[in-house]
Amino acid sequence: MRRRVREGDRAAFGELYEEFARAVYNHGLRLTGDWSTAEEVMSETFLAAWHTRTRVHEDGGSLLPWLLGIATHKADNARRSLRRRQSFLARQLRPASVEDFAAQVAGRIDDAARLRAVQAALDRLRRQEREVLALCVWSGLDYQQTAEALGIAVGTVRSRLSRARKKLARLAEENLEPGAARGEMTSAAAIAALPVREELT
Repeated sequence: MRRRVREGDRAAFGELYEEFARAVYNHGLRLTGDWSTAEEVMSETFLAAWHTRTRVHEDGGSLLPWLLGIATHKADNARRSLRRRQSFLARQLRPASVEDFAAQVAGRIDDAARLRAVQAALDRLRRQEREVLALCVWSGLDYQQTAEALGIAVGTVRSRLSRARKKLARLAEENLEPGAARGEMTSAAAIAALPVREELT
């Protein structure tokens, strides 16, 4: 597969997409907290993978760490872009909002609220800590694969993950400031307690 991808085999890329598109999307969603942005991250990741395919080494295991490494950078760019848009929109006049209480959207609203609570907890971490947490805990990569995805040492992965867990555990014990998202404490505690996959042997 690595050789076929490197040589630009379109069928290989189709297989790669079928196997890993959902994992890339989920990773983008966890890092950005937005469904449509996660779709953009997924699309841009596979486009970038096609353009940088010659960097793939023929020797090695799964290509998922490579894809998630690209997705991590794309998600970081998307978050910065989203913050700039939100800052711009905050300065504009806002039209009166009309709430939609339709039963069919109630579940999606609850999901969005939970996602916002998780995102609020993650936003208190440094970007590097958030990336390592997302790759190790949610995307199921081991320490070595995470190091490969981010281009850093395994020891750095371990130390960043340890710092992230300590910050989230501390956040779960602290009192929230007035106006903080309801459910944020629960989210922080839950994230801090999630298990990490050990290295593959």
